Amino acid sequence: MLQLDTQQLTSTRLIEQMTTAEKERAAHVEQVLPALCQAAEEVDQSGEFYRPHVETLRQAQLMGLLVPTQYGGLGGSLRDLAGATFAMGTACPSTALAYFFHNSSVSRGLLAIEAAEAGLFSEKEAAVVHAFGEKVLCKMGQEKMLLGNFASETVKSSQSAVFISTEARPTEDGWLVSGTKSFGCNTGVADEYLVTAKIAGSEGADGIALFFVPRERAGVSERPSWNAMGMRGTASHGIVLDNVFVPEEEALTVSGAFVKMMSLSRGSLLGYQCAISAIYLGVAQRAYDFALEFTTNLKFQDTGKPIATSPFHQELFGKMTVDLETAYLWERRQIELESSEPPLRPKADVLKQWRMAKGQIAEAAYRV
Repeated sequence: MLQLDTQQLTSTRLIEQMTTAEKERAAHVEQVLPALCQAAEEVDQSGEFYRPHVETLRQAQLMGLLVPTQYGGLGGSLRDLAGATFAMGTACPSTALAYFFHNSSVSRGLLAIEAAEAGLFSEKEAAVVHAFGEKVLCKMGQEKMLLGNFASETVKSSQSAVFISTEARPTEDGWLVSGTKSFGCNTGVADEYLVTAKIAGSEGADGIALFFVPRERAGVSERPSWNAMGMRGTASHGIVLDNVFVPEEEALTVSGAFVKMMSLSRGSLLGYQCAISAIYLGVAQRAYDFALEFTTNLKFQDTGKPIATSPFHQELFGKMTVDLETAYLWERRQIELESSEPPLRPKADVLKQWRMAKGQIAEAAYRV
């Protein structure tokens, strides 16, 4: 069992009051930060995901951060993920975002099981949905796989399936999946991709289905990488699927399953989105800390005082502090709304708050 003094846990700068279990999980995150930080400059220069980080995260048992312990995970929650991505954001923002992509897959497991147990399906359908949910969790927990979550096409309403161009056609013992995902998650790095597609010939969101696609499966290729200005090593370029075979047991094609799962999420789509904003806050905090340390150690030649003591620099740091605290307030409030038991607000209010929060957090972090 990993344990660190609470003052040594970077995550506590965001999640200020942690339970003992949360501190133990945060210790797993803390142990990978030096490795992430050491490779951050190389990641930025190359614009590519640093592949050794996969094993670093795996050895720290972080592939299953949000996976219940009975499936081999650490049993964390949104609070743990937000704390983790914040902490990783202070070390290597690109890796933090890639790690979020992986963890976003867990909702497909947790919500599938919740929907199956909530009586939203027939007995036969519930068994299939529950089994798929357990498969997702076991891959992340027991098998310690790194997953890529390809669901970049809009899924919001009962008519939204028309926006999903990726299609799945039935074939013997499975499905043939074809389409293009413009934006990827851990492309070329993940062990398997969790792909959202629509069943060919279906209408409306009830035809949305989920498929596990191994990275090396025949018919899978990558779209060209882009040379981004920031967050350059996220492996977020797209993929092309050309008649990729997916066995029946590696798919969730029960009609309406995806929509019913989505209806149970606490936040936007299938949840956890505010953990992305935590990354930007982590970047801003690291920039603030660096600037403060640099200007404190750099002295005026005539007086010997730190240049941080000048009125000009004090005004700058005052503005930066206001922006930091603004971002912290929005982020903590969103985490509270999406994780409190019982829920504090109806889902519609939580979504409205999130639409405001994500912009406010990003803008405040950028100003820092």
